[in-house]
Amino acid sequence: MALIGYLLIFMAKVADVSLATVRMIMVVKGKRVHAAAIGFVEVSIWILAVGSVLSNLDDPINVIVYASGFAAGNYVGIMIEEKMALGSIMVQVITYKKAMDLVDILREEGYGVTVVEGHGRNGINHLLNITIQRKHLRRLNQLLNEHDQKAFVTILDTRSIKGGFFSRLKRK
Repeated sequence: MALIGYLLIFMAKVADVSLATVRMIMVVKGKRVHAAAIGFVEVSIWILAVGSVLSNLDDPINVIVYASGFAAGNYVGIMIEEKMALGSIMVQVITYKKAMDLVDILREEGYGVTVVEGHGRNGINHLLNITIQRKHLRRLNQLLNEHDQKAFVTILDTRSIKGGFFSRLKRK
């Protein structure tokens, strides 16, 4: 019977912390209603898990199981967040191979690309600004690697976007 209790504490803590991770993403993205709803469920689970541990403090395994659930919940929460791939990102690229060839490839694939000329240590570089939905990052990285594996790439989270060019990306 104690094993079932340990399992329930562990699973409750995994769920609680996973929800906390997703809730924080919603807060950052400005999704108030989603964050509030997730927070309600999260804290309800937390109260049950903590109550179970506090009512049995004489059993140190409860504390170990609770802490293990916390650690596993962080891991699971990050995995969930990666799968959700919510929001938009700005990808900035400096390629050391023909920049305009890469721009043509990206535009052919349906990406909106803005090119800015800059001056780097070794002369003129082209900075490519590409704003996309996070779920399209894997394909963009494939294209960048095919063109120039040594390209300098930075990825920035964006909170909101207004205007600009967004076309439908080609499906592969």
